[in-house]
Amino acid sequence: MDMIDIPILVTDRLRLRAFRKTDIDDYAAMNADPEVARYLLGGVPWDRDRTWRHLAFTLGHWPLAGSGMWAVEQKETGTFVGMIGFAEPAGWEGFELAWKLVSRWWGNGYATEGAGAALAYAFTVWKKDRVISLIHPENTASIRVAERLGESLQGRTELMGEERLVYGIDREGYAARVRQDLGAIGGAGSRQVAAGRVPGERALPSGDGSRASRGRPSPTRAGCSPSWARPSPSREIRRPIGERLSLL
Repeated sequence: MDMIDIPILVTDRLRLRAFRKTDIDDYAAMNADPEVARYLLGGVPWDRDRTWRHLAFTLGHWPLAGSGMWAVEQKETGTFVGMIGFAEPAGWEGFELAWKLVSRWWGNGYATEGAGAALAYAFTVWKKDRVISLIHPENTASIRVAERLGESLQGRTELMGEERLVYGIDREGYAARVRQDLGAIGGAGSRQVAAGRVPGERALPSGDGSRASRGRPSPTRAGCSPSWARPSPSREIRRPIGERLSLL
């Protein structure tokens, strides 16, 4: 199996990096929280064994698919915040962006900030044609995240016997949104964009909780995602938002 260097993405407040063996305790604690598990498949907290198996799946997804989920930490403190990224296992509905955060960090806009960086990376670096998020119909917090990312409701599907809303955005729609947002804001608004915030946006509970289904996808609009990094196993590289357009 070919190995892959998992890129590091950096935003104003967050670092998205590869999962490590030492993350298992934090990841297990998050998955054991009933509030976090509420909108996951099955809707019940995970025991440590299930968390271990899912972490193995998460790490194995990268070399098999060339993409996957990142562990999310606060950039300044290294505190574990949750997971954000992509999954497209065999038979899946599409290239899914998902997010799941430790409940104590809900309401800070972290899901928006991190998922916005991941979405920008998917379209500008991986050149994906379409990104979806599969969301529980009652998970209003994740729906708000998806909408702020620029995703729109495109249908419904059944996932392992449970209904999910299919939110999505394609490359053309993402590029148009970036141009629209860059053209509509300036001055203080530009500084908010650099920080991963939409002008006038309030931090809402990211709920997540969900696989945005996955997240995966709490909110940011696609064109207003924060700075992101190129693939690098050892360096964090930030790029201005305006440079994204030349890559679309």
